[in-house]
Amino acid sequence: MSSTTPQLYGLVLAGGKSTRMGSDKGLLTYHDVPQQEYLYGLLRQLCDDVFLSIREEQEPTIPDGFKSIIDKNEYRGPFNGILSAHKTHPNIAWLVLACDLPLIDLKTLQQLVENRNPSQWATSFATKKTGLPEPLITIWEPEGLNGAMQYLETAESSCPRKFLINSDTKLVFPEQDEVLYNANNIEDYKYAKSKIE
Repeated sequence: MSSTTPQLYGLVLAGGKSTRMGSDKGLLTYHDVPQQEYLYGLLRQLCDDVFLSIREEQEPTIPDGFKSIIDKNEYRGPFNGILSAHKTHPNIAWLVLACDLPLIDLKTLQQLVENRNPSQWATSFATKKTGLPEPLITIWEPEGLNGAMQYLETAESSCPRKFLINSDTKLVFPEQDEVLYNANNIEDYKYAKSKIE
């Protein structure tokens, strides 16, 4: 990486309300520790620094030794956490991970980091099945996040995927689509547990 390449920080999006799951997805256990801590540990092996993205009321529940960034609540949906982090550290690239990715592993994340193109707005995983960027398993460059803030000033949709589709985004395809599996409800949770065990 050249000296002009922004540093890479990790961000675990743990501030969602998890209404479909019925309990906090960041606290579910797939790998013997709460999922948000598991993902934090993976990112620590790849990034210069790591943070949990949380709501203010979650702050007392964060374990010692974990850094966090509290949502500023200026945006809707996942952009809330991502852009709160960007405003806290505006010159940093962020490897963003949603906490509902039970099958993601270090090897897969290494593939994303190795394929990062800092001159594009984002480097995003996509499944071979859809060919669409997965915004919550993406390296967002500072320039791309500045672009997202401008986009959100006028956009009707606050969907990060829609933004990435229409932006300068590099797509990376994992060896197996299944590593990008989203667990959003109890059935998904049980399925993911069965795959891991």
